[in-house]
Amino acid sequence: MKKFEVKDHEPSYLPEGDWELVWADEFDGTKLDTTKWGFRLNYWGKRFEGYTDQGVVLDGNSHVELHRTEVDGRYVSPQLQTGANSFDYLLENRENPWGQDGIWPLGELEPPKFVHRYGYYECRCKFQKDPETMWSAFWTQSPSIGARFEPEWCGIESDIMEYFHEGKAHTTNIMGGYGRQFTRGGKVKYDLEETPDGWHYFGMDWREDGYTFYCDGKEVMQCTDHVSHVPQFILLTTEVQGYRSGLNGNADGKWKLLGGPNIIVDEPPFRIKDEFVDDAFIVDFVRVFDRVKK
Repeated sequence: MKKFEVKDHEPSYLPEGDWELVWADEFDGTKLDTTKWGFRLNYWGKRFEGYTDQGVVLDGNSHVELHRTEVDGRYVSPQLQTGANSFDYLLENRENPWGQDGIWPLGELEPPKFVHRYGYYECRCKFQKDPETMWSAFWTQSPSIGARFEPEWCGIESDIMEYFHEGKAHTTNIMGGYGRQFTRGGKVKYDLEETPDGWHYFGMDWREDGYTFYCDGKEVMQCTDHVSHVPQFILLTTEVQGYRSGLNGNADGKWKLLGGPNIIVDEPPFRIKDEFVDDAFIVDFVRVFDRVKK
């Protein structure tokens, strides 16, 4: 890996070759740059109770902190993204100019803040203290994933880093959307080596012929299956564990088990009963580079 200096900030470490910086957020200042990031608040067309637009803090030292926080007595956490897809469109928003509400399930498309194809995607981050309670991730996703048979031409999900368990990271490519054709390519889980300051680098070299993934300057995975040839957007996300596998809301405000009997309970999941304990995933920067064409 070669060092790429960035003025007044920590350097990047890139694969060999010539690179140019094409997009970045160094998280300077004290407010999130909303020209670069939006919030994911929905999941499969419904408002998702585990997501929030609160708990994002810029510390004034060029770091963004994504905190587990409290909303209405529940644990929740934020997800940042530079684009959107079908996750983000509410099903009840069915209006269209021709009145064909019954055959128009998607909401109005919004222009992405940033989508990109190929290049090197990198972040420098420090993990939350309790990954068993809240996981974190740095990834890209296609706005049209699963929209046609060939993943190459509707895009995939590239999980550059997921942190579910202390001391271990995951890297995965997901093809075919999220239905029955869901497949994974090159999924790996690996031990994280300790660093002197607790910060880690994660990167993805996305080329027309494949992907190479890195952790702290070392290659952890290659994948040449179903390379996406469409632009994708970037996500920095956290999620309180258990919402998707446990309880979710009904239209009547009650809660029931997903995937099992319709057991209705009176309380939403993760009701805070004892002292609230904060936790945060911290990111120093996100950068995207293109190879310089000769």
